Amino acid sequence: MRTALVIGTGLIGTSAALALAARGVVVHLADHDPEQARTAAALGAGTDEAPEGPVDLAIVAAPPAHVAATLADAMRRGLARGYLDVASVKGGPRRELEALGLDLTPYIGTHPMSGREKSGPLAASGDLFEGRPWVLTPTRDTDTEVLNLALELVSHCRAVPVVMDADAHDRAVALVSHMPHLVSSMVAARLEHAEETAVRLCGQGIRDVTRIAASDPRMWIDILSANPGPVADLLADVSSDLDETVQALRALQSSDEDKRREGAFGIADVLRRGNAGQVRVPGKHGSAPRVYEVVAVLIDDQPGQLARIFADAGMAGVNIEDVRIEHATGQQAGLVQLMVEPKAVPVLAAALRERGWALRQ
Repeated sequence: MRTALVIGTGLIGTSAALALAARGVVVHLADHDPEQARTAAALGAGTDEAPEGPVDLAIVAAPPAHVAATLADAMRRGLARGYLDVASVKGGPRRELEALGLDLTPYIGTHPMSGREKSGPLAASGDLFEGRPWVLTPTRDTDTEVLNLALELVSHCRAVPVVMDADAHDRAVALVSHMPHLVSSMVAARLEHAEETAVRLCGQGIRDVTRIAASDPRMWIDILSANPGPVADLLADVSSDLDETVQALRALQSSDEDKRREGAFGIADVLRRGNAGQVRVPGKHGSAPRVYEVVAVLIDDQPGQLARIFADAGMAGVNIEDVRIEHATGQQAGLVQLMVEPKAVPVLAAALRERGWALRQ
């Protein structure tokens, strides 16, 4: 791939453009908002000048509701040898294109499984997709050259290609992305009018659950409008679990011992099923989840503290597998939880204490 055209310079489009430009691909940028394309160009994602002729690959990074129309326009104008989109739903856009009677041999639907709560070109990063799955949904009609171009794009972005059927993809993302986002939003909505004294007690648990609720509602309306059926089916299952859990909690309030026993069993069941589901979430690099132990370090909220901890861990020869930070309420301090292999705990703990860090047992 020598040339590419990115149509839509938001978070995903600009991030892909940055990755391609960094690897020597000549990238042209287009957007319905020319100012946004100019911003992406100023970031080094390419040029906002139109290509003089067909490019190797056109990447449509428009919202799902506009993908088919944008692709159809690009294909009719012959802007590229191959075409793909990066929308978060795949079945609907392809059916729309088929209904328009277009030749779909030069097209493949794709979806990079990566993103951020923020949108727009200023939120973009050339390493946004690194190590993340990038779904490709070819059909028997997809031209081999186009599939190879898509694979080259995924390689340039250092993502991991995953081939799926389009409708199977849509059911999967409803489960692992779209439904959880709505649940996160519903939990966060409980905080909107909560008393300030209650909100001030928020800890890492509520931050984890509500983090994705900070995303742009307009973007998510577009996404959910393109995949409403599978998401509604999953939420119906969640609603059934909620009803049963509410009944179980009410039973725990009863003075009847048998009812309390039934209530406890109901709560235990949903917690057990939650445990069983959580352990199926892939671990580091998509591998089977592993159990790490935590070394908790107290830090001041000052520049360079995290860098020092990581440097000291590196000097001790310990790899930090994951990290979490809890901020102390009302204090300029926090707790850094370093996740490491169990055998590395005594080594890391001793090294950090030697370098003056305060550890919490």
